[in-house]
Amino acid sequence: MIVRKTPAEVAKIAAAGEIVAECLRELRRHARAGVRTRDLDAIAERLIRARGGRPAFKGYHGYPASICASPNSLVVHGIPDDYELAYGDVLSIDVGVELDGWIADAALTVVVGQASPLARRLIDATRAALYDGIAQARPGNRLGDISHAVQRRVEEAGFSVIRSLVGHGVGRAMHEDPQIPNFGSPGAGPRLEEGMVLAIEPMVNAGGHEVELGADNWAVYSRDGSLAAHFEHTVAVTREGPLVLTPWDDQAPQWLAVTGRDAEAIHPARVSAQAQRE
Repeated sequence: MIVRKTPAEVAKIAAAGEIVAECLRELRRHARAGVRTRDLDAIAERLIRARGGRPAFKGYHGYPASICASPNSLVVHGIPDDYELAYGDVLSIDVGVELDGWIADAALTVVVGQASPLARRLIDATRAALYDGIAQARPGNRLGDISHAVQRRVEEAGFSVIRSLVGHGVGRAMHEDPQIPNFGSPGAGPRLEEGMVLAIEPMVNAGGHEVELGADNWAVYSRDGSLAAHFEHTVAVTREGPLVLTPWDDQAPQWLAVTGRDAEAIHPARVSAQAQRE
């Protein structure tokens, strides 16, 4: 069952989302050659707890860390360890925060040092696919409109959406209905309604779409060893359009309305007007 949130509840998710966004911006800054993924995890946990939040991933079905740190062909769910980042690595970082019982979730992919042409094209296409999907998160559209928009952008760039991993609803729980595939047909699936909160997250391989589970039963790798990228925002469906609650991207499209921790309550018209002025 898809649970719609009230404006006050969306504001509480946005408060958690602001911590997620701050954490991702900080981790992006620290993702340098010689840094261990375990170091990034420690930075994230300190920041989250200092802001009054709780790392939502830690302990979730036994997951042992505060973030997921997934380099190169590791798509998602990489457990931070002694892996030392090297020049040219492609690193996906996923962060979830619980604050006052409400959860937000987001991810980004960075390159350590200078990106190869393939890595840059993959990252650019995956990030663009995220915003193409978000643009469809409007009342009256269908879930398949989000999925199709993601798939179209990725495949036009010559890459593959991963079909066995999906986005999801989020709010009181980390994973709520609906599941959000990154492929599909426009006009299919549940109708989107005001108050839905969705974690939209393209997961993309440079090669084929097949993946395999690692020996730790968490890490998911591209089966052919190709590079992978992962971007994610928590997004509220409002009468004025999509509202991003995890504003980690300082170069987000100008049309996009965003909000964060200091929102009194979500008033989409006011937030949209502020975004336009900026």
